[in-house]
Amino acid sequence: MADYLGSCLCGSVKFEVQGEFDSFFLCHCRYCQKDTGSAHAANLFAQSAKLVWLAGAEAVVTFSLPGTRHKKSFCRCCGSALPSTHDADSLVVPAGCLDTDIKISPTANIFTSSKAGWVKELDSLPKFDTLPE
Repeated sequence: MADYLGSCLCGSVKFEVQGEFDSFFLCHCRYCQKDTGSAHAANLFAQSAKLVWLAGAEAVVTFSLPGTRHKKSFCRCCGSALPSTHDADSLVVPAGCLDTDIKISPTANIFTSSKAGWVKELDSLPKFDTLPE
């Protein structure tokens, strides 16, 4: 059983995921585009892993979009995306909030019918290790 540590950008919230992830989806739905401000969300899913808040649980806010299954948890101080529980036994962890390397590669792109048009040619763009001058 693996343990993963994570936190928000400002460091107010710290957590541990105890267990393994079942899947890793890059979600291109409009909801994920809106709540990430990007082309897609990168979320890890687990049915049996346990989420333990190590610090700052009181700073975690969860927004549930009415009429949908879409949820987003985030730090009320810095806005960083954080893990949330969906349904009774489903944990969703934004990959970018983890401080520990993950062993699973993305499983699939989902909701590709909503994929942003501007992502199609990203591989052909110049690449820089840091901010270009």
